Amino acid sequence: IKQRQFTPLTECPSAACMQNNVKGKLYMQTRASKFLAFQEVKLQELTDQVPVGHIPRTMTLHMYGAACRQLTPGDVANVTGIFLPMPYTGFRALRAGLLTDTYLDVQYVHRLKKQYDEIEMTAADEQAIEQLKQDPNVYSHLARSIAPEIYGHDDVKKVLLLLLVGGVNKTI
Repeated sequence: IKQRQFTPLTECPSAACMQNNVKGKLYMQTRASKFLAFQEVKLQELTDQVPVGHIPRTMTLHMYGAACRQLTPGDVANVTGIFLPMPYTGFRALRAGLLTDTYLDVQYVHRLKKQYDEIEMTAADEQAIEQLKQDPNVYSHLARSIAPEIYGHDDVKKVLLLLLVGGVNKTI
């Protein structure tokens, strides 16, 4: 398979099947297939490097084999790779003309920032958390701390807070 997407055939496309008006069922044989680990990662500019009022720039990374699953959301990393154009196929190729998307074919990943489960809690951190737990307005206080430069929109900030801290833990 040389394309970015793959959809296995479910019906027989041969001329004999078409001529006899027979639609035989096809099943993919995974035992005879070789699968390669692949991960597509969106790399985003650090927040302290983004100019005020601008959206952080992103870049698509393609990771294969041993390079997969080395990064998780929120990690800070140095990435080395080959900068390549992403070819368009099919109808998109006709409309694209000279335009193309780009991606980085990752060769090496070096994580700089520890993940949250690797960070050790200090006594000062635990004391600050205990003070927050005693505050009856902790929900509103935390919501207001999201994007403090934007006044109002408390409901939107509360939704963002729940998106950030709510949910189920998933470890890979």
